[in-house]
Amino acid sequence: MRTLDRLGDISPLKGDFPMFSEKGRESLVYLDSAATSQKPAFVINAVDEFERRCNANVHRGIYPLSEEATERYEEARGKAARFIGARSPSEIVFLRGSTEALNVLALSLGTWKLKRGDEVLTTVMEHHSNIVPWQMLSRKGVTVKFADIDEWGRIDMGDFESKINERTKIVTVAHASNVLGTVNPIREMGRIAHEHSSIFIVDGAQSAPHIPVDVKASECDFFALSGHKMLAPTGIGVLYGRSELLSGMEPAFGGGEMISEVHQHGSKWAEPPYRFEAGTPNISGAIGLGAAIDYLSSIGMDNVERYDREIIAYAMNRLMENEDIEIYGPKDAEERSGVISFNLKGVHGHDTAEILGREGVAIRSGHHCAQPLMDRLGIPSASRASFQIYNGKQDIDALVRALGVVRKVFA
Repeated sequence: MRTLDRLGDISPLKGDFPMFSEKGRESLVYLDSAATSQKPAFVINAVDEFERRCNANVHRGIYPLSEEATERYEEARGKAARFIGARSPSEIVFLRGSTEALNVLALSLGTWKLKRGDEVLTTVMEHHSNIVPWQMLSRKGVTVKFADIDEWGRIDMGDFESKINERTKIVTVAHASNVLGTVNPIREMGRIAHEHSSIFIVDGAQSAPHIPVDVKASECDFFALSGHKMLAPTGIGVLYGRSELLSGMEPAFGGGEMISEVHQHGSKWAEPPYRFEAGTPNISGAIGLGAAIDYLSSIGMDNVERYDREIIAYAMNRLMENEDIEIYGPKDAEERSGVISFNLKGVHGHDTAEILGREGVAIRSGHHCAQPLMDRLGIPSASRASFQIYNGKQDIDALVRALGVVRKVFA
């Protein structure tokens, strides 16, 4: 079992990640995990071993190699179900990531369930992937409303509740903001949504890598996550849906595997989850996601959450030593997950990120696919440092030193 001790100068797990031992990368300070995380050797080796020994298409062959590939693929589905507390593996749909999952929901629910005059409620802190798919339903006469935030970057629950009415058919929110780090009270939000007979969707792209998730306890009807943000390969993610809802939904994509019968006069859909997995899936990606879940589970998500909060608290304390740094979002690390967005006053975020990159510190700068939030904050962009279990105090200290270089450049 992996161990994750209290926050120290260097993460006790850093050696598990080959990127940081590659020639020329030994001093890399990687603080862009909210965009994509590095992968431990355990995950890389699992994908490599599958491709070398077990590569075959799934579900379609009755020869031993295909049967083994299918067994491993479905084992990964079971791991994902247990990881987020789903009732059954049949509630787990493998897709390319949370963006595709949210688009599938907008297509399936929007095409077949929503009509002119219906409303979708989301929040001003959402990633574009939880805004644009719903806005695309405007051609059907569907309206998207936005709940506001308070001065500390937390959901204004009064505003949230005031914007739900009998026309609100879908409520869709981020579990954790990719900019503010705010962890939203999804259990309470789900309760309010269901009191108004609304479907409740949670974008878990930024929460699943950092905190324990229990979809049954959280009151959500659907939950989306991306593997590449939680130590797995790119191009693989999960859409969880309550079985009774998935069974009543039409598929978003058509093709092989998602049908039970096809005739000239029409087709019949397969049972969930396969009805939503048209074509050959990302088999090796699912194997990698299963391995990432095994790795994180061996540490324990409670331990991952504790470590995450410790590194956020340390980073915020170090950054707030300087009055020229403005931090966005909750000031209490206990209300945050994974990220700290900030700006060095008088310096454009792109300049900050470029100079930090030359100093060996990788952060992200821009609107972070959250332009409505940037508008709400009154800023064009922000610099963002985001963390994972391979980061330690030395990484934060390097960030602070590199920001000193930025100051000198623009002095």
